[in-house]
Amino acid sequence: MTRTIPGGPGLWIGGAAAAITVVSLSVALAGRSAEPPADPPVAAVTGTAAPAPISTAAPLATGPIGAGAPGGATAAPVSCPAATVTVADADGLTAALAGARPGAVISLADGVYPGQFVAAVPGAADAPITLCGGPGAILDGGGVKKGYGLHLNGASHWRVLGFTVRNAQKGVMADGVSYTTIAGLTVEQIGDEAVHLRRFSSDNVVEGNTIRGTGLRKPQFGEGVYVGTAESNWCDITDCAPDTSDRNVVRNNVITAVTAENIDIKEGTTGGAVDGNTFDGAALSGGHADSWVDVKGNAWTVSGNTGTNSSLDGFQTHSVVDGWGRGNVFTRNVANVNGPGYGFNLTPVEDNRVACDNEVTGATKGISNTRCS
Repeated sequence: MTRTIPGGPGLWIGGAAAAITVVSLSVALAGRSAEPPADPPVAAVTGTAAPAPISTAAPLATGPIGAGAPGGATAAPVSCPAATVTVADADGLTAALAGARPGAVISLADGVYPGQFVAAVPGAADAPITLCGGPGAILDGGGVKKGYGLHLNGASHWRVLGFTVRNAQKGVMADGVSYTTIAGLTVEQIGDEAVHLRRFSSDNVVEGNTIRGTGLRKPQFGEGVYVGTAESNWCDITDCAPDTSDRNVVRNNVITAVTAENIDIKEGTTGGAVDGNTFDGAALSGGHADSWVDVKGNAWTVSGNTGTNSSLDGFQTHSVVDGWGRGNVFTRNVANVNGPGYGFNLTPVEDNRVACDNEVTGATKGISNTRCS
């Protein structure tokens, strides 16, 4: 069965690349209307309040998505603002990160920066700190078995732009970070997950990155983008409280050659958006991951994404903790599953909703385990 969605700017339709359209500063999740249903609608969703708009760091202008190196397409690079300091080696980068103050722009010259780097000085709303370089500026963590390539530890109001992070256990880790943008990076050759927003990291944007080659240490931990913390780790990471990493936006990324979910949204998170991303699940490890996007949080909007190849389903919801995995909306996605499951598998359905403007092909079990609305 196939359901066709209308084309539009910023989406991949039928494999053709279109320019990324940067959305406004506030991403409104409420009030999105679906196309008229082609199937009889399910009962109206009740009991879920519309989430508030997301306030994020200022979005960045990026170019078109195009064909890239191994792993498929790549997102286009971003442009760096004028530097206040330029670094060319690991010692210089370490010193610049430690000495950064609001408004600083740290420019990375091309070259390899061996080591694991930490940004721990917050910027300001009117004077963010920028760390920027081209893809030829490479932060190399020295091996996939331990450490973070770049650790944003309380580094709110940062703009992390354009360079490459590779060869670390985890690529970019954000702890206690808000109003930070991670954009235009290449994150590759990673032991576990590529980009992780954790420990009450809210109101951030992960945008226009090329992510590939994760799970080289343990395939079950090889997510592309990971938001929040699994309930089993709350006592280790968030003092036994839910990790309320809320209102984050993950948009216009190209995520391929990952062994776990392309995007994993954990229980405890609320009100974010997964928008306009491109997924290839050919490397999903069937024993550990069986969808591109797994939503266990509440009131997320998943829209305008294109996925190809999955070990089972395209998009899933789960209720791992009572009260979570609810009120999520899937709209305007293209799911070329080429697998044995559904395009959309909501377990349980709860008050999650699959709109009738999604397109699904190659899913053995069909569009969804629930009728669209």
